[in-house]
Amino acid sequence: MSIIFSRGCEYGLQATLYIATRHDRRVGIREIAQELRIPGHFLAKILQSLSEKGILLSFKGTNGGFTLNGNPEDVRLIDVVMAIDGQEVFEHCLLGFPHCSDLNPCPVHPVWGRLRSTFREMLTTETLADIMPMSKKKIASVVRALQKVPL
Repeated sequence: MSIIFSRGCEYGLQATLYIATRHDRRVGIREIAQELRIPGHFLAKILQSLSEKGILLSFKGTNGGFTLNGNPEDVRLIDVVMAIDGQEVFEHCLLGFPHCSDLNPCPVHPVWGRLRSTFREMLTTETLADIMPMSKKKIASVVRALQKVPL
């Protein structure tokens, strides 16, 4: 269970990343649900929301499925988070106190506030491309570099 994102947001981030890694084709809900072990009916709602927000493109029919609406370099993690969880993820109390605020802080408010700011900055700067699994070209370059390291 996440203390920061809703389960839907976690699934949305996972599914969007999965779709980004299959940029050469449309990806169906059934495939994503099976690969990521996400309930299909829940995933369908999440992907619909991401399509409505312009992050994904949705195609119906036999050859239907989802693709990114653009390049992985253009989709920031914050875009996905805001599409699903909205601003609330950056405003709620970590301990769940309903009246926690700068004027009425809970015991972890000052520390959580700093961490939350750092977290938001990371989500704002990181894109899907930044967190996508390494490409074959990158892997080959890492292997070559490692081969040169003396043991």
